[in-house]
Amino acid sequence: MAAAAVALARFSRKSLTSSTNLKLLQRTLATQAASPSSTSSPKSVITPSADRVSWDYRGQRKIIPLGQWLPKIAVDAYVAPNVVLAGQVTVCDGASVWAGSVLRGDLNKITVGFCSSVQERCVIHAAWSSPTGLPAETSIERYVTIGAYSLLRSCTIEPECIIGQHSILMEGSLVETHSILEAGSVVPPGRRIPTGELWAGNPARFVRALTHEETLEIPKLAVAINDLSKEHFSEFLPYSTVYLEVEKFKKSSGISI
Repeated sequence: MAAAAVALARFSRKSLTSSTNLKLLQRTLATQAASPSSTSSPKSVITPSADRVSWDYRGQRKIIPLGQWLPKIAVDAYVAPNVVLAGQVTVCDGASVWAGSVLRGDLNKITVGFCSSVQERCVIHAAWSSPTGLPAETSIERYVTIGAYSLLRSCTIEPECIIGQHSILMEGSLVETHSILEAGSVVPPGRRIPTGELWAGNPARFVRALTHEETLEIPKLAVAINDLSKEHFSEFLPYSTVYLEVEKFKKSSGISI
């Protein structure tokens, strides 16, 4: 009350007639009344609970339907949690798509065949049409290994091939069966890699013919990656476990579940 009396003494009777000064006086009195007195008990500090949930619910969507198209994943195919599949994408039996890859089938179809693998950070896309007149969809057939950080667009890879990491395959390119593309290779639009050959470079050029033993190792590599993907697949449940964190949070907050 003493503080309020001092505030009232600062204003003359003439100044109180002004509406602006009156509002200022009311604001000053309200501020002083709201401030805690020196004799009051100290304000209690709220400490966070030890069971406080620090879960980040902002997760990216793995399956993105576009119009009438919904990505299709086989039951025994492994798709890493942070992979993005959009539109006309089909992942067949035994195939695997590893962390960070993006398969965007918004313009045309993308198919990952039986026991084929798309390694980390690959980008696979398909155009509306191919300038070469060949099919514009991206087709990866069985026992194919796509190296990490590769870019594929409207190309066809026949069975039992290896695409080295950081490779680029442009529209209409064709890699025939039992072929290997070295790492960092760039296949121009419409280029054909004949069967049983090793190509490399930018643009890709013929290096040599593969031996019989080398062609036999191509499907063995695909099977080995498939076996490894099963170990990763067993670590993930088909549904998220976020609900466990939510129930734990409700229980610690006294909310009935």
